Amino acid sequence: MTPSRSLLAGVSALVMLPAIASAQVCVQPAEKTAFDIRALQSQLMVAALSCNLQDDYNAFVRKYQNEVATAFRGVATHFRRTAGPRHQRDLDQYITQLANGQSQMSIARGSFFCREQAPLFQAAMTATSAADLAQVSVTQQVHQVLTTPECPPRPATRQAQRPAAR
Repeated sequence: MTPSRSLLAGVSALVMLPAIASAQVCVQPAEKTAFDIRALQSQLMVAALSCNLQDDYNAFVRKYQNEVATAFRGVATHFRRTAGPRHQRDLDQYITQLANGQSQMSIARGSFFCREQAPLFQAAMTATSAADLAQVSVTQQVHQVLTTPECPPRPATRQAQRPAAR
């Protein structure tokens, strides 16, 4: 390979590197649902501790224990996929930052915070699926520290684009 081709190949690799890295560090749709549920659970936990709503929180956890456990595994899967050997550290940081952010929000909101939590518990308890729980989190604007963008939709396969045979 000539020096100019080597240089061109190196520059091409550097130009493509951000696209490759950003493709790896994005949130898949199932992970997004998991992050939204995890944020909702964390917010409800902060509310339970700050507003003496432990019975409400316990009812939430009992009703949605499978969804909450699946969400935790989904969040952990995201960090394993994107952080490699640092995944446990990144997962722990996310959980800590989420709870700290929500706790700070409760302090900043003062007495309004506890008044706002009853409707959040009510909305959460009416959910009938994991997707509903995630939607409650989004609709109720539950504090989320995740800033990773959602992954772009995958293009349709050629076979799916072909018209059906008659």
